[in-house]
Amino acid sequence: MNFFNYYLKEEISTGVLLLFVFIARTIVYKVVQKYAKTSQIIERRTNLVIKYINILITILALITLILIWGVKAEDIFITLSSVATVIGVAMFAQWSILSNITSGIILYFSFPFKIGDIILIHDKDFPEEGEIEDIGAFHVTMKTNTGETVIYPNNLFFQKGISVIKKPLHNDEEFTD
Repeated sequence: MNFFNYYLKEEISTGVLLLFVFIARTIVYKVVQKYAKTSQIIERRTNLVIKYINILITILALITLILIWGVKAEDIFITLSSVATVIGVAMFAQWSILSNITSGIILYFSFPFKIGDIILIHDKDFPEEGEIEDIGAFHVTMKTNTGETVIYPNNLFFQKGISVIKKPLHNDEEFTD
């Protein structure tokens, strides 16, 4: 019983933090869902964005929880900087994965094209025209007018010029070069 009385302030703060996390996740879910409905964004992309934001909220809540229970901020920053250094060195070769995830989130909110749109990628050496079939967290899948399936990483759409061409009148209609 002495434990509960001694740490009453920390217990109350932990309860408030957990309530805040629950409310923040609920609000984020509703706001992103509302944005997705008004923008006509497909549900899988919406769920990815909600997942990323929930991970961020959880990380921030864990750091706050550690601070509430008395770990010194300097110790947390030393630990986090050590972990970040190890992860940074280990993932240096994997920067493109983080770049594609970030680009996927930006594509979600800026929404320059959607599934079914025909786009032209202005690449000097390999220009490509095709219909968007899928937009994922890491890449965009499109089908060219020759029937070839091409997969482009999300970060390419911020490095190359993209033209959105009108959709064909019928689904079975061929599109021209």
